[in-house]
Amino acid sequence: MTRVIIVRHGQSTYNIERRIQGRTDASSLTEQGQSDATNTGKALSKIAFQAIYSSPLTRAKSTAEIIHSQLVDKSVTIQTTKSLVEVDLPLWAGMLSKDVQDKFPDDYQTWKTRPHEFKIVINDTQGTQEHFPVLALYAQAKQFWQEILSRHSGETVLIVAHNGINRALISTALGIEPSGYHGLQQSNCNISVLNFAGGLDDTVQLESMNQTQHLGETLPSLRPNHQGIRLLLVRHGETEWNRQGKFQGQIDIPLNDNGRNQAAKAGEFLKDVGVDFAFSSTMSRPQETAEIILQPHADINLQLLDGLREISHGTWEGKFESEIEAGFPGELERWRTVPAQVQMPEGENLQQVHERAVVAWETILKFAQENNLTTGLVVAHDATNKTLLCHILGLSLENFWNFRQGNGAVSVIDYPKGASGSPVLQSMNITSHLSGGVLDKTAAGAL
Repeated sequence: MTRVIIVRHGQSTYNIERRIQGRTDASSLTEQGQSDATNTGKALSKIAFQAIYSSPLTRAKSTAEIIHSQLVDKSVTIQTTKSLVEVDLPLWAGMLSKDVQDKFPDDYQTWKTRPHEFKIVINDTQGTQEHFPVLALYAQAKQFWQEILSRHSGETVLIVAHNGINRALISTALGIEPSGYHGLQQSNCNISVLNFAGGLDDTVQLESMNQTQHLGETLPSLRPNHQGIRLLLVRHGETEWNRQGKFQGQIDIPLNDNGRNQAAKAGEFLKDVGVDFAFSSTMSRPQETAEIILQPHADINLQLLDGLREISHGTWEGKFESEIEAGFPGELERWRTVPAQVQMPEGENLQQVHERAVVAWETILKFAQENNLTTGLVVAHDATNKTLLCHILGLSLENFWNFRQGNGAVSVIDYPKGASGSPVLQSMNITSHLSGGVLDKTAAGAL
């Protein structure tokens, strides 16, 4: 496995001035940006990196240098590469975001709603040229992956770059189309973790995304002008069958003591978050997880939705992998490689899980909208959560295994414009409250 940890640069002078940066190198880190870079370095300090790549632009390179200064193993030098420079916005770079909106209203609307169609017309000595910044950025990201993955097979790599290119790197790794460019959040000095089995065409897992807890935040801050809904998607705590690696599906196995401890830690983690509604699967393990998390929120009524229950594994339930392989030769391998094509014997397929889970998700959004509520807790299961993440990011169910969901982990999905607007995956699989570090150490176990 090749592990890649991606960090966005610290807060820059242009960030606080709300200026478009693009590829201009006119900004530098603020004091806050330098402090956050130091804390990011401390969070990563014990990880042994075999390579460190940075954008050559000052704000990213300075961040990389500060992080490097905090590492226990400083033997690896920083390599700068133009493959990690930010999205190219030549006509907007240096302008205040507000001025861009006022001067280029139609283009700005396209940029925000149809980024894959956004183009800049450039007139120069070579004539008139059309430049598609987001499409070019995705091509740049794919080229970068092709260059480094084969070079660093089985190693751990650190990347320090920018908001746009980091989104493009994560998107091209997972297969998210350029139209979904704005569907991922990348906060200053956040940490994201990708695991590659090989190249881009092999299995890729997003272990976590946009972690900011090392910066003193519980959850990533809301975007400016947020007027919508935030959902906190949590996987239930560990069960004894999770620990043993036994398939449980819709068999109603309760939490074990570690699972209750994980739920309590999630509750402590979220205690100061203003949760104003909550939903859970009807099964006991997520229901108990939700009840423990909600203890500091005694006025919240937990509502149960059957559509959030775990996938039915049918006759696989209660069995270990060795027993499934003996009874259904080759089916486990198909489940790992082409999950959307697998029909569980006497159980469900992923399309059936998707249909009921999405109906439940839309029911939750409708409830929040109709009751003017803003922040909700949703506790469900591994397969249910992964199916919902595919839905949120516009991915095929064949991307099911692209996401890790640790027991007791928290993911954050925002709907800045309300229930009918486009979702933004703000953060995924936060487990720092369980492990104390940036890597997921939960024993995920069987579904």
